[in-house]
Amino acid sequence: MLGLQILKRHQAVSLDLAKQFLEIPVSNVSDCMSRMFSAGPRLRPMHQGNPMAGPALTVRVRPGDNLMIHKALDLLTPGDVLVVDGGGDLTNALIGEIMSTIAISRGAAGIVIDGAIRDARALREGSFPVFAAGVTHQGPYKDGPGEINTTIAIDGMVIHPGDLILGDDDGVLCVPFAEAESLLAAARSKVAVESQMMAAIAAGTYNAPWIDEILKRLNCPQP
Repeated sequence: MLGLQILKRHQAVSLDLAKQFLEIPVSNVSDCMSRMFSAGPRLRPMHQGNPMAGPALTVRVRPGDNLMIHKALDLLTPGDVLVVDGGGDLTNALIGEIMSTIAISRGAAGIVIDGAIRDARALREGSFPVFAAGVTHQGPYKDGPGEINTTIAIDGMVIHPGDLILGDDDGVLCVPFAEAESLLAAARSKVAVESQMMAAIAAGTYNAPWIDEILKRLNCPQP
């Protein structure tokens, strides 16, 4: 029934591919996706900042209710990122220290909550990746409904089960399953270009002729 269903995930990015993204800043991957895809600036790391990469196990819940998140913890496979569409509501926390500890014990790569968490100090002092939109002490309800392994969206960023989920201090990004390998190559090239720029800055040889080229095209007067 729509709104109350648990489905099987039929595809997922490989853990080997996901781990290769851990060495690449999320901002570089985002640039290679034309800066058009984002889970929004509200999703912030609630942990010490370790990067995150893994296939999505998606959950949609009614705001303030975490019944299906508990069920999803039972379905986790090692390396998964639990991604929860909680509607962005911050009234009730959807997870806390106990649920994140369960996820860790089952080998999860991280948790993303479009909603609130609690036990913030315990999560902040840990290295397990947890991203959320806010913090509150109020606990959740456990009545449902909800869905597992269906397509969800967070601030317009569409996430299919098995897509690659990335996270670091700059936020969260979803890489579509079919695009992951090609984006890895593109992002590595982006990293190389920026490394050359940083080297040029350090050597005092950096210049950016494109700035004046754009200003000339805009007919901007200059002294």
